[in-house]
Amino acid sequence: MTRNPSNSHGTLLLIRHAPLEDPARLTGRRDVAAVVDAAAARRMAVLAGSVSRVVSSPARRCRDTAAALWPGVAVDEDARLWEQDFGTWEGMALAELPDLGVMGGDDLARSAPHGGESFAALCARSIPALEELAAGGGRVAVVAHAGTVRAGLARAIGGAGAALAFRVAPLSLTVIDAAPAGWSVACVNLSV
Repeated sequence: MTRNPSNSHGTLLLIRHAPLEDPARLTGRRDVAAVVDAAAARRMAVLAGSVSRVVSSPARRCRDTAAALWPGVAVDEDARLWEQDFGTWEGMALAELPDLGVMGGDDLARSAPHGGESFAALCARSIPALEELAAGGGRVAVVAHAGTVRAGLARAIGGAGAALAFRVAPLSLTVIDAAPAGWSVACVNLSV
């Protein structure tokens, strides 16, 4: 039976991957490992509750986090959930990133590093994936990146620029209810 997306109600459990081995560098599309604490993963899985499906970014740090959260559960991958491509900034120490000056949220969302993509472009890529997952109904765990979580928030609050104001900590949970009448944010950045 195919669900009619206009009548479906789903809950997205957006979980940012576990902390990185080198959190002082901009990671984006680099496929680096996360430091997954088994006890913290168990606590996050309890906090998230029951899930009907688990989907992950193809990034190693996300796949490893999903496997630790739900051992033995099949995890689907969706390349549209990858983190923002930071182009020439990839791998730079956070302290060495260029100062962009004073920018409003919308201008910042449209800004892209040389050879990379803007946050607005990330939203254009990942929001359709999140909408498809929500349209399937149920409680869908999405293990991805801070940018992906912010893209879900952008969809819920109606603006990419405003979503950049949200902090998204490693191994944190953001819950978005997606109903035909609109998306609503149940919680942001819950950590264990």
